[in-house]
Amino acid sequence: MDEKRASQRKRVLKAGTIEFHGGGIDCVIRNLSDTGAALEVESVVGVPAEFTLVIRAEDFSRKCRVVRRETKRLGVKFE
Repeated sequence: MDEKRASQRKRVLKAGTIEFHGGGIDCVIRNLSDTGAALEVESVVGVPAEFTLVIRAEDFSRKCRVVRRETKRLGVKFE
């Protein structure tokens, strides 16, 4: 299978928050690269197409665009 990502993703297990319009949804970051991430959530219902991913423990904040949706998983590209 050919890798189509712009950069290699590293497996991680980090707590994060999907922030949008003054609200937030907790998530688990399952893999991370310079260009995007895979996020695990209770449900993708209600998650907008664009949001800010925050990892408070690392002072990390990136604007994201959803490129893949599954039942409990999102693939995002950093803007």
